[in-house]
Amino acid sequence: MMTNFSFCPLIILSFLLVFQSHGTSAAQKDCFVNAIYSFGDSIADTGNLLREGPVGFFATIGSYPYGETFKKPTAMALNLSFINPYLDKSANFDNGANFAVAGATALDRSFFIERGIYSTFTNNPLSAQLDWFKAHLNSTCSSQQDCAKRLGQSLFLLGEIGGNDYNYAFFQGRSMEEVTSYVPEVVKSITDTAKLVVPGNFPIGCSPSYLSMFYTADANAYDERKCLKSFNSFSSYHNKQLQAAVDELRRAYPNVTIMYADYHEAFVHLLDHASDFGFNTDSLLTACCGSGGEYNFEISAMCGAPGSSSCSDPNQYISWDGLHLTQEAYRVMAQSLIMEGFAYPNDRVQETWTC
Repeated sequence: MMTNFSFCPLIILSFLLVFQSHGTSAAQKDCFVNAIYSFGDSIADTGNLLREGPVGFFATIGSYPYGETFKKPTAMALNLSFINPYLDKSANFDNGANFAVAGATALDRSFFIERGIYSTFTNNPLSAQLDWFKAHLNSTCSSQQDCAKRLGQSLFLLGEIGGNDYNYAFFQGRSMEEVTSYVPEVVKSITDTAKLVVPGNFPIGCSPSYLSMFYTADANAYDERKCLKSFNSFSSYHNKQLQAAVDELRRAYPNVTIMYADYHEAFVHLLDHASDFGFNTDSLLTACCGSGGEYNFEISAMCGAPGSSSCSDPNQYISWDGLHLTQEAYRVMAQSLIMEGFAYPNDRVQETWTC
């Protein structure tokens, strides 16, 4: 008989005893991390939205060219196999589970309904993903002790999440002042839940979607990388608030390793060294797949829609569809986060956590 566990936003913390800073003893299993539990949005989703049934412009993700280079993704740095989407009920979850859903928000849908913001691409925000996690524990653990042992050597990755909370508002014409007021609520939703690796937000002012939708002839609106300064400043504001909240968690739980993954600076590093990584410097801010225009992005005719097309070599591009990166860009960013110090405290993550 499976045990029914009580659940609260801090449930993850109760299983973090293995993530104390002293690591594991020689008597324990060789793998410091042998499973990954992932929550978030389309940056991490490996098939949950497809099984929900995507609607609107997300409906195109079920067709080519999406997944055209999708072969055998793995948690390579930790020598783990592909983490299956939770909604794939026939999948093996020995190495963890992926609860992330494309389009998901950190805040519940009611927050947006109260403000007249449309956000119905998925009904599974972060709170729903945590409910899935509860159900997963109830179906796989025979006791509290069994769960503690099972999850004792697991990595919990929350995010990136929160970006869609802002995307939906900005894309529907809400002001910078209004959306900035959402940041404390979004940050609280994330840090009430995440107790291990907490990623920050990307510099959205460098995204082809924002560059296209908020184009201006005012040269002063752009920085030296030709990104929109105001939106990058907004991302920095979110990240500073999030880092401050993570610092508070570290002080509250000094024996737990809580890492901040600096997606913002890792992405800027990628942009600044794009030629060294093999990217085409003429298309750094242009989507590989889209329907034309300076940034190859049109919200009404996104990648996969009639009239759109994809570039011949995605590995030359940083942006895949104006909202998400290419596989090669994610690979470079992941390497930077693990090896170049953009996730901290780092403490030799790859050496210590690899099986």
